[in-house]
Amino acid sequence: MEKTVDFTQAKYYENRELSWIKFNHRVLSEARDKSIPLLERVKFVAITSSNLDEFFMVRVASLKDMVHAKYKKTDIAGMTAGVQLEKINQATRELVELQYSTYNRSLKPLLESQGIHIIDNMDALDESQKEAADRYFSEVVYPVLTPMAVDASRPFPLIRNKSLNIAALIRKDENNVFATVQVPSVLPRLVALPASTEGEDYVFVLLDQLIIHNIGKLFSNYQVLCTSPYRIMRNADLSIDEDEANDLLKEIEKQLKKRQWGEVIRLEVDDDIDKELLEILKKELDTTSEDIFKLNGPIDLTFLMKLYGLDGKDELRYDSYQPKKVPQLIDEPNIFEAIQKNDILLHHPYQTFEPVIEFIRQAANDPKVLAIKQTLYRVSGNSPIIASLAQAAENGKQVTVLVELKARFDEENNIVWAKKLEKAGCHFIYGLVGLKTHSKIALVVRKEDDGIRRYVHLGTGNYNDSTAKLYTDCGVFTCNEAIGEDATSVFNMLSGYSEPLHWNHLVVAPIWLRKKFLKLIRRETKHAQNGEKAMITAKMNSLCDPEIIAALYEASAAGVQIDLIVRGICCLKVGIPGVSENIRVRSIVGNFLEHSRIFYFYNNGNEEYYMGSADWMPRNLDRRVEIIFPVLDADIQKEVKHILDVELVDNTKAHLLGADGEYTKPDKRGKLLVNSQIQFCEEAASKLPQQESILKDRVFIPAEPVRDEKE
Repeated sequence: MEKTVDFTQAKYYENRELSWIKFNHRVLSEARDKSIPLLERVKFVAITSSNLDEFFMVRVASLKDMVHAKYKKTDIAGMTAGVQLEKINQATRELVELQYSTYNRSLKPLLESQGIHIIDNMDALDESQKEAADRYFSEVVYPVLTPMAVDASRPFPLIRNKSLNIAALIRKDENNVFATVQVPSVLPRLVALPASTEGEDYVFVLLDQLIIHNIGKLFSNYQVLCTSPYRIMRNADLSIDEDEANDLLKEIEKQLKKRQWGEVIRLEVDDDIDKELLEILKKELDTTSEDIFKLNGPIDLTFLMKLYGLDGKDELRYDSYQPKKVPQLIDEPNIFEAIQKNDILLHHPYQTFEPVIEFIRQAANDPKVLAIKQTLYRVSGNSPIIASLAQAAENGKQVTVLVELKARFDEENNIVWAKKLEKAGCHFIYGLVGLKTHSKIALVVRKEDDGIRRYVHLGTGNYNDSTAKLYTDCGVFTCNEAIGEDATSVFNMLSGYSEPLHWNHLVVAPIWLRKKFLKLIRRETKHAQNGEKAMITAKMNSLCDPEIIAALYEASAAGVQIDLIVRGICCLKVGIPGVSENIRVRSIVGNFLEHSRIFYFYNNGNEEYYMGSADWMPRNLDRRVEIIFPVLDADIQKEVKHILDVELVDNTKAHLLGADGEYTKPDKRGKLLVNSQIQFCEEAASKLPQQESILKDRVFIPAEPVRDEKE
């Protein structure tokens, strides 16, 4: 009798945190790629630092909480929280060492060769530069600084999360005193100085080094024995008891203040810090040796992002890319009439996000529109959509908006919008207790000559006009009657206690989505078991749901051909005999952040396509309100299939997951180079009536940097 494979065994799964660190390695690999222009490479070093900060504040912090609570349950890879922390510590140190090696040994010398000098030792300045630096310190920096000594009458001050500080040992009357100075975040980290020699286009000194050089002026009656910059990460994972909170908005505001007091989970210092100084920091911040990172270079490399926009250095950057118009909307001033003709696919950032903004703007001012309903997860700082929703309410429309207050690190921003919309007269929803509302849906109800018609926008990305220029996402406009009915049911569910007994097309988490995906995967498995052709292609940000992975293993073992495009975390392993031999995983890391979720099932020739807001993660399937929607229009199906096909042959920005668990770039020798992001840029232009000129063999990128999304 044939032995049955247990697809749930821990050995078949990768730990999600270690998988994320591998993702950040892939980001760092862009900084090490010599074929990429210099300032692009510098940008990616800054992104890895920013990513790592959030990883520690949330994921590492969560694991530390588990250890404190003596939580012994293992993850899907069979590791306890304590074991995960040990492995994360080792992997992170290797990543940070590579990061600083890349900066010190490669990027910094290359920057200097291009006339961009970052001075980390004031002694390297000539007299005129020192004079300029000292003058800047006296006139600008000194008035802002607040030196704080620690003694019997002055307790150790609150050191804010992510703030850069200077620690000092000072002496008076044979007594050593600890003192600290916060490097003011209101001033630029890079202080520009006059160039002194030919070949110097830019000379910068780091603000923390300028303060250290002048620190004696802050403690004029003391002898300064030693100094060192330092920086801490605190636990920033909010703990909100929604059942006990009378007002969720006020509860979140209260919890945000507590972030500044969270447990210190990481302490960054100079690698040559004085031992006594380090011991004081260690004791006062209550950290262990495992939490201390000694860095061979400037602390917090996110400052490197400021170099990206330097004037006169265009040759060190790629050309910026301007999103193209959507062909179906070019000669259609009325967006609702255009949607009546056909469903419309939007592919961002290759195509502009402007139609989505215009959809809400026109709805706000159209006398035929009766109601607008929309979910908002992350919106931009000066969102035109928020302005239109407020205008719609003032125009007498029924406006219902769900702003997800619990969107991590956007809580404060969303509270501001919530109050503004409520003041404008919008019906405002905070979300469902215990669930984040992550779905991307907008519904416009319009009274027309032949009756009421519902217009719906469904997307894979946030209603954020800023990130829409940086993230790859898809959206669809439709006035399909059945989808309109489903959209109404979604908002009734969010605003009240209505749970639909039936859905026409939309698949909604947390109740129905997991079952739907498992059903679709198992249907392909059955086709393969019957000797029929069976295929699955899925594109997402992260894959770590054990039940979904086990179903994919079972499908692979049955002969289903599975291609996965997973940008970040992937807990599935490939190449395991009898388990995952038919599964291929690739991750695309380019200048746009791959963010769209697309799912394709061959279905014995009756192909089905789905898009939406959900990754294959437990949180998306079980603890969030998510929407997956089918692509019903035959022409749009072809376009979606094309997107997947191009990304599956990308051999420039793709990294392939191997059976050893490592990611490598594909072998390009003798092959036509395919960069999916460049190709989509070119195709977006070629679809326009008057084809715009395309610069061949050039990469098109946004003017702003791309980083991991904090979802």
